[in-house]
Amino acid sequence: MTNRYDGGMQTRRQVLGDAHVDRAEANKVGFDTPFQTMITEGAWGTLWSDDTITRRERSMLTLALLAATGNFEEIPMHIRATQNTGAAPQDVLQTFMHVAVYAGVPAANQAIKIAKQTYAEMGVEI
Repeated sequence: MTNRYDGGMQTRRQVLGDAHVDRAEANKVGFDTPFQTMITEGAWGTLWSDDTITRRERSMLTLALLAATGNFEEIPMHIRATQNTGAAPQDVLQTFMHVAVYAGVPAANQAIKIAKQTYAEMGVEI
């Protein structure tokens, strides 16, 4: 593996947690191994490992982009990651309020619904 892969795996574990990454690794098969390697090196080893902006800011950007593009299935994973990135529930709410203005109220409404459910599952009072 490359240094970018190793660094990406370290960052991925720091952001998403060992349990999540262990599950993803256990579910990996030959078919999706190249994809998992690509996201570990690119998303985690390059983007998320860069310290130009904070992980809190990256969390907020990621959540906004997921909501704005209608990729709601990944929002719970990134809500859970906020425990490791420092983005507070109020940060997440402000993120989705920006989505409402710039990408549409229905997208923000759906994202807020998912966030509320995820925080409840996490035992986080909002």
